[in-house]
Amino acid sequence: MRTDSIEMILRSLHMPAINREYKALAKRAESENWSFEQYLKVLVEIEANERSERRISRLLKRSCLPEGKSIDTLDQELMPVRVRRQIPALLDGGFVERAENVLAFGLPGRGKTHLLVAIARELVTQKGYAVLFTSTHKLVERLLKAKRELEIESLLKKLDQYEVVVLDDIGYVQQSREEMEVLFTFLSERYERRSLMITSNLLFSDWDKIFKDPMTTAAAIDRLVHHSTIIELDNDSYRAKAASKQRAKENSTK
Repeated sequence: MRTDSIEMILRSLHMPAINREYKALAKRAESENWSFEQYLKVLVEIEANERSERRISRLLKRSCLPEGKSIDTLDQELMPVRVRRQIPALLDGGFVERAENVLAFGLPGRGKTHLLVAIARELVTQKGYAVLFTSTHKLVERLLKAKRELEIESLLKKLDQYEVVVLDDIGYVQQSREEMEVLFTFLSERYERRSLMITSNLLFSDWDKIFKDPMTTAAAIDRLVHHSTIIELDNDSYRAKAASKQRAKENSTK
C-alpha cells in the first residue's frame, strides 16, 4: 500500500494525530526494536489524548465559564474550614453522576461564584462533563423568549445536554410571575436527572421573593434540597480581604 493511500484512509477516519505521527514513530519503533503491538499502542494513545484535549477545549468554550476563576486562583484560606472540607468531594464529581445539586449561600463578596466556577472548571477539564454557566437573569430571558416563540421544549432539550448548569445569583433580580413560572419549569425539568450548581444571596426563608407564591416556593426548595450539598459562606468579604492583601503587597514594595 502506498504512503499516500494510508494518509487518505487516516484522513477519512478523522485520525489527524496518527496521520501526523505514524512515520516518525515508525522510525523510532524500528530503531528501538518495538513490537507491532507497542507501536500501535503508542499511536492510538497519541490520537486518544489529542481527541480528549480537543473535546475539553470545545467543552470549555461552550461552558461560558468566566475566565480567571479556577481552583488555582481560589484562596481557600479565606473560606470557612467546613467549606474547605467540602471541596474535595465536589471535585470528585460524584454528585454529577447522582444528579445532585450544589447550593452556595452567602452575602455578596464571599466567593460563592468563584468557588462554584472553580469546581465546574475542574469538572470539565478533569472529568469531561458538559457544563454551562449562566446568570439567572440571562437564563430566564432565554426561557421567556423561547416560551413566546413556542420553542421552550426545544430550549429545555438543549439545556439538558449539559450535565451541570451553574445558575448564578438566583434571587438577585426580582422575578415577575411569568419569569418565576419559566424558572420553576426549568428547575423541575432537571429534578433528579441533571445537576444544578446555584449561588444565592438569599436564604431559603427569603425565596418567596423569587417565586412569589408560597406553594411554588416550597416546591422549588424541596426539589433543589432533596439531593444537594449546601455550602454556607458566612466568612468575611472575600473581595475585601483580597483587596486588603493587594494593598498591603503594594505598600511593601514602595
